Amino acid sequence: MLTPLTESLAIDHTRFAAHAKALIAAGCGGVTIFGTTGEGPSFSMAERREALDQMIASGVPAERIMVSTSCAALPETLALTQHAVAAGVHGCLMLPPFFLKGVSDEGIIHCYRQVIDGVADSRLKLYLYHIPQVAGVGLSHHVIATLKSEYPKVILGIKDSACTTAHSVGLAEAFMKDLTVYVGYEPDLPELGRRGSTGAISGLANFMPRVVHRLVMEPDAPSVPAERDRVIALLRALDPFSLMPALKGIMAKVTGDAAWLRVRAPLVALNPEQVKAIDNVVRQFELDPAKD
Repeated sequence: MLTPLTESLAIDHTRFAAHAKALIAAGCGGVTIFGTTGEGPSFSMAERREALDQMIASGVPAERIMVSTSCAALPETLALTQHAVAAGVHGCLMLPPFFLKGVSDEGIIHCYRQVIDGVADSRLKLYLYHIPQVAGVGLSHHVIATLKSEYPKVILGIKDSACTTAHSVGLAEAFMKDLTVYVGYEPDLPELGRRGSTGAISGLANFMPRVVHRLVMEPDAPSVPAERDRVIALLRALDPFSLMPALKGIMAKVTGDAAWLRVRAPLVALNPEQVKAIDNVVRQFELDPAKD
């Protein structure tokens, strides 16, 4: 999910819950908050806890929510994960600790152990998050296999946002028997769907939930090749922009709500010329959340 903001750049809890409900009503199995698309690391622990609490209080079922609890500081990841588990969420999405580079597999495994052992709750369900081009730290097959072996009832899946088909296929071939593999790069959804993937954690699903669903759950449907080509062309059209501000620009256009344009620093909101360009993209691709 994209994270809507108020004029003061605080989280807009009303819009946040309304967007979650709209996505679930459109057929999404659930929503993921504070991932990369949701600008997660730009928000404090207190903001993230309050947002989850308010979303649930607003009527979004906790069991339909996945929470990215990833922080650079391990104690904060642990605290957010404990809070999410206590709230009854479906699961938590966790990056390996980021910022420090050259981290060994042993160090990454140790960090996940500290969180899992620190939570010490049978309700914890964890999804491992691989996005090395952003985090600077990736998850090797050794890390994944070790954690799955040590915590078979905790580690449920992998979110692969490396945006490389061969890497995603390699994960599916190695782990799909025991784990769900979700991909964030929408053109790869049909390939993973054919290999047993049961869904997606997708930025485009903010305004194309039905298309994303078909790509992964009905990979051989007659409409899928054209829909995949449309998604590829859309992503290429967004290449000149910073991705999160562009996605928020699309949301602003398709909802008629300019508040969606707001982003947290270090991201920069679209300028008027860019807003006009994004409006043209929406018209060109006939984007419509009520249909897509």
